[in-house]
Amino acid sequence: MFVTTTGGIRKRVSVYGKTRDEVRAKITDLQAQENQGIPVPDTNMNVEDYLTYWLAKVVKVHRRPKTYQGYESVVRVHLVPALGRKKIRTLRAAEVRTWLARVAAECQCCKHGWDKARREPQCCSAGECCKALLSRRMVQSIHAVLRNALQNAVREELIVRNVAQLVQVPTPAYSSGKGLSVAEARLLLRKSESDRLHALYVLALVMGMRRGELLGLRWDAVDFDRESLIVERALQRVDGALTLVQPKTLSSVRTVPLPPFVVKALLDHRERQAGERAAAGIDWKEHGLVFTSRIGTPLEPDNLRRSWHPLRSRLGLDIRFHDLRHSAVSLLLDLGVPPHIVRQIVGHSDIGVTMKVYAHASLDEQRKALRKLGDALS
Repeated sequence: MFVTTTGGIRKRVSVYGKTRDEVRAKITDLQAQENQGIPVPDTNMNVEDYLTYWLAKVVKVHRRPKTYQGYESVVRVHLVPALGRKKIRTLRAAEVRTWLARVAAECQCCKHGWDKARREPQCCSAGECCKALLSRRMVQSIHAVLRNALQNAVREELIVRNVAQLVQVPTPAYSSGKGLSVAEARLLLRKSESDRLHALYVLALVMGMRRGELLGLRWDAVDFDRESLIVERALQRVDGALTLVQPKTLSSVRTVPLPPFVVKALLDHRERQAGERAAAGIDWKEHGLVFTSRIGTPLEPDNLRRSWHPLRSRLGLDIRFHDLRHSAVSLLLDLGVPPHIVRQIVGHSDIGVTMKVYAHASLDEQRKALRKLGDALS
């Protein structure tokens, strides 16, 4: 029968099947598509060729460098080796579902190498499997990259439907971490006063800024006269180099006022940095950043970790650096600040994210509420 292809031409196509009923069903489907004005894809592109095109022409052009880097890694390590040779227009949901289930169950022993004969890691062949399974979060990421790629193929009329959307993967359980109490927050700020990054901890705990936003903050984004700062850049490692990029989401770009306590911390930090600049002399590399190394270069994220971990150990705190951001959300809401204002301060993409963090971190508030109810009923 003749059909209209995505190239805009009429083309005779043949259908094949194991039985007459199977062939008849395929012809019926093609006739239904033709009657609805849905063109038939006429590409023989395989998955590897399409993903290469998608990464170069779509992801690299329209997404952030860090996003491209993550997508490229998933495509290279997982998608191309498993699905690369399959035709994009004949890829079936059952194939994707079976492959993802196998990926989730495979031992990922990258240190031990791969036994080609047994088609399994060498440690499994030796009876010493390390049981290093891919996390649910990683399986979900692999599925998401394939789903996004195929959805673009649907928009470009290369395929009729996105088979990855028909496949469900287990949803990982996310933890929003622990929040600091008012007493713990005060202790942290007091004990970090002599630290050269004291102002960074103040901004993280009071303003709820992300690590990348803090490390990418420039002095020209801080307005001491108006007591405000603009969050418009984030520092990330992209292709091995520290790079200033756009923040995580559009809502992450924001102007926030600075309370006097934060202004003082920044002014003290600027004075301390001036001393470091004078001490470094000609070795100082000016980048205009608020938080730098001792010679003015961008601060390596791992160096921040090495500074943060000893501080939290001295205070007996078992929290991540990112939990300072969660603490800012919880403390603001505990003080009665409306959720939509908190969302604007910390740059959440959705108010639901703000309330989810608060729901996980505000055990003290829950305890107070239940105590009030108990008092009322007793």
